[in-house]
Amino acid sequence: MTRRRSRVARWVNAFAAAWLVALVAPGSAHAETHQIAIVGHAFSPVSMTVHVGDTITWTNSDQAPHDATTTSAPASFRSPTLTTGQSWSYQVTTPGDYAYFCSIHPDMRAQLTVLPADPPPAQQQPAPAQPAPAQPAPAQPIPTQPAKQPDPGTQPGQHQPTEAEQPAVPVQQPAASAAAPTAPSSTSAGTAVAAAASADPKVNPMLLVAALVAGVTVLCLLLLGSRPNQT
Repeated sequence: MTRRRSRVARWVNAFAAAWLVALVAPGSAHAETHQIAIVGHAFSPVSMTVHVGDTITWTNSDQAPHDATTTSAPASFRSPTLTTGQSWSYQVTTPGDYAYFCSIHPDMRAQLTVLPADPPPAQQQPAPAQPAPAQPAPAQPIPTQPAKQPDPGTQPGQHQPTEAEQPAVPVQQPAASAAAPTAPSSTSAGTAVAAAASADPKVNPMLLVAALVAGVTVLCLLLLGSRPNQT
């Protein structure tokens, strides 16, 4: 806001300065000073054309005294008597033809033609101050939806099956309890031998006999060990 005000103030100052120059320029643009010498009992130059507002200066360079006095003019003037080296100035304000002479030496005559002041040039109006462009409002950020965090149990890019897509988990049946160890007996030994024989009909019969003998031996040892000691 402060920058905008300073810019407008500069434009106003520039406009005011241009306006003052335009007002003063017409009056002083064509104001000139012209010199007329009085030498050899004559005015030099004898005729001169000037504009309203100009100044004419007469300078006496003769040994004799002289003056400048109008005989017929829209506005009369009369200079004082000028001795050698003296000057006198007069500013013309009325246009027209001025005939003048030296009243001391009447045969010294000259002519002034005063023209109206030139019309002032067309004044160029300064361009109006352009308002400073409005500063665009800062763009408001558009809120974005946070990305959905993947489930900790799944890896990125992995599809998490729904309940309908999940395979059925087979229910594990509890393992059958281990069979309790049975006491070694001849029946179990024989059963084991018979089971082995039925499982593999190609088993060597000698192995079966050896197993049967071993079973009977173990059974006898168990029976002997289970009897109470006799004292």
